[in-house]
Amino acid sequence: MSSEVANTVKLEKQPAGLYLCFFAEMWERFSYYAMRGILVLYLIKVLEFSESHASRFYGAVTSLIYLSPLIGGYIADRFWGQRRAIICGGILIALGQFSIAAHPSLMFLYMGITLIVLGNGLFKPNISTLVGELYEKNDPRRDAGFTIFYMGINLGAFICNFVAGTLAEKVGFHWGFAAAGVGMVLGLAVFVWGKNKFLQGQGKKPKKLSKEEKLAHPNNPLTLEEKQRIAVIFIMAFFSIFFWSAFEQAGASLTIFAEKFTDRHIFGWEMPTSWFQSVNPMFIILFAPLFSKLWIKLAKKGLEPSTPAKFTWAFMSLAFGFLILVAASYVIQTTGVKVGIFWLTFAYMFHTMGELCLSPVGLSLVTKLAPLRFASLLMGTWFLANAAANFTAGFYSGYFGHISNVQFFGWLVVMPLIGGGILMLLRKKIIQWMNGIQ
Repeated sequence: MSSEVANTVKLEKQPAGLYLCFFAEMWERFSYYAMRGILVLYLIKVLEFSESHASRFYGAVTSLIYLSPLIGGYIADRFWGQRRAIICGGILIALGQFSIAAHPSLMFLYMGITLIVLGNGLFKPNISTLVGELYEKNDPRRDAGFTIFYMGINLGAFICNFVAGTLAEKVGFHWGFAAAGVGMVLGLAVFVWGKNKFLQGQGKKPKKLSKEEKLAHPNNPLTLEEKQRIAVIFIMAFFSIFFWSAFEQAGASLTIFAEKFTDRHIFGWEMPTSWFQSVNPMFIILFAPLFSKLWIKLAKKGLEPSTPAKFTWAFMSLAFGFLILVAASYVIQTTGVKVGIFWLTFAYMFHTMGELCLSPVGLSLVTKLAPLRFASLLMGTWFLANAAANFTAGFYSGYFGHISNVQFFGWLVVMPLIGGGILMLLRKKIIQWMNGIQ
């Protein structure tokens, strides 16, 4: 085989372990997004929370879910390795979903949420870190690989609402949460079955410095380049808060918008509200292969945008999606009539394109820039941004219905534009601190 052909194969063929992680994460995300899609409706319709209380509870829960990876990443880096953390996390998540399904009460809700938070902390950062360890530092397949992995996340998110959402709204909410628990069991089974065969020995034990590295870096100090790269992780995580604070309205205010202000009738049949939670992952499944190929083609030609540029595209696309909802809200305000499903659908489409420019790229960025001995910990740190954003999203969503919808969504146009504008001003310094990592 010629060197040119070999390089082409290396550039495009993904490691087999990627697809194992793809399916394990797919079922874990089936479990999470099933719970996410019905939680606010469950709180309002079964536990009789007010809309404001339900939105803020949702924000607090999802914030804790993204805060816990900091602890789970530390445990994997220091004691267990990724594999054991992923297995223990999956067990806790499944138990949590079954706990909520067991009885419609606050006690079982809190117990289930606690188990899910702890389990997610062990599972979420370590499955992503494990994907990163399948590649070398400057492997041009990495961003494309994470985009494929991200498609697995959203395949689970797409399927779950048709299963768990339908069961919850048409049969009983406990059936919806039970289905979420079954999804996690399937993900755990896939990972246990394939971990030894496909993971190339990765994730068994915590990463430790070799003897040569210890001699070169006594007491494990960080080099200047490592410090700058870690600083980039924190900077990009900070800016991602602007994105996710707006994007995560999907599980709260946009769910209420779908329930109260969207005409969900199609030829006399009323679509369940929770099905709207599958619109975003549907577009991910459609667009992710295109974005994956796009990054590889641009990389071959030396034209791939920098990470800050991809993030800026994400902000612009997100803002445009909310601009559509500003227009929809103006129509409702002036006519007093609910809008059709296409308004929300097109808003989700632009949100999705923004997500594909930011989320898988951000996961890839952390695995490229983080020193190996801190890889899972820094992945957990990355998810701190999601924790802050989800709390902010839930808090802001609590104002939905208390101010005009035009004003509510208008601020969600402004916030991403501000974040993207500031990021563009800092992009040269950020690229410099990446120290040659693409």
